[in-house]
Amino acid sequence: MPTTARPLSIDLRVSAVRQFNRFYTRRIGVLQGGLLKSPYSLTEVRVMYELAHWAGRDKPTATDLGAALGLDAGYLSRILQRFRKEGLITAEASKGDARRTHLWLTRKGRATFAPLERGTKDEVAAMLGSLPAAEQGRLVEAMRSVEALLGGTRRQPEFTLRTHRPGDMGWVISAHGSLYAREFGWNEDFEMLVAQIAVEFIRKFKPERERCWIAEMDGVPVGSVFLVRQSRTVAKLRLLILDPKARGYGIGKRLVDECIAHARELGYRKLMLWTQSSLLAARGIYTQAGFKLVSTEPHNSFGVELAGEHWELKLNRLYAASKENSQ
Repeated sequence: MPTTARPLSIDLRVSAVRQFNRFYTRRIGVLQGGLLKSPYSLTEVRVMYELAHWAGRDKPTATDLGAALGLDAGYLSRILQRFRKEGLITAEASKGDARRTHLWLTRKGRATFAPLERGTKDEVAAMLGSLPAAEQGRLVEAMRSVEALLGGTRRQPEFTLRTHRPGDMGWVISAHGSLYAREFGWNEDFEMLVAQIAVEFIRKFKPERERCWIAEMDGVPVGSVFLVRQSRTVAKLRLLILDPKARGYGIGKRLVDECIAHARELGYRKLMLWTQSSLLAARGIYTQAGFKLVSTEPHNSFGVELAGEHWELKLNRLYAASKENSQ
């Protein structure tokens, strides 16, 4: 019988977090006396950074800086006193509220901070440069996952769509197998079906009539969709998938829209797909794109009872013709 991995005890989890903290603080030089061999600590340079890049309408106050950095008011006050003494910052009472004093870097302060910021960027670039591009993407994604899980703000990620390249089919197969097992309890039969589709696509690939799109978020693959030739006038949309961490940004819709647009450009008159009634998110995308449900049949596959659905979208032939004439 397969065994289920037991979760780590709370003591082991705490130990793992502390071990990571020790490693990372050492790696970025927190324990050194001065950042980049300067007379300023990492915390002091962070204060300079906030002053240099403050995004608010007004220049920050000491209270603003303390809240942004989570610093003790007394500790921050000592840092600011040092900066004033060295001529790195200046202050001015707010015109709207005399109790508020706004701070900003002087010319000397900006000149002091500039090489520190440049040096920090160079250090990070060197650290990333020691890793292959794929590993750099994994590292950045892991860091963002830590930030999000510990309460960081949800940011709009950067994502791109590209055509497939060597290595992508392995990701598509693995992503389908693991996600559908985890979320729907499907067994290895589904992963085998995906592998067969992917292998057939590569073996018979017709670049003039077919396409695979891989969605990348911050440089890491998170989704796919395939346009596969069925006949001269009919194509299939296949292997749409989206990693859970990429949901909610419109990437799934973008993948389907690209597939439909390309099918039109190639002159296909109909786009077909096969899905399951339980895949509600995908069905929502298909409905929004204009697909119509044409038939349903129950079946027992992938270790579960399912209701398979055939959907199709009739493509606008006039649209396709106008695209061809404009080229």
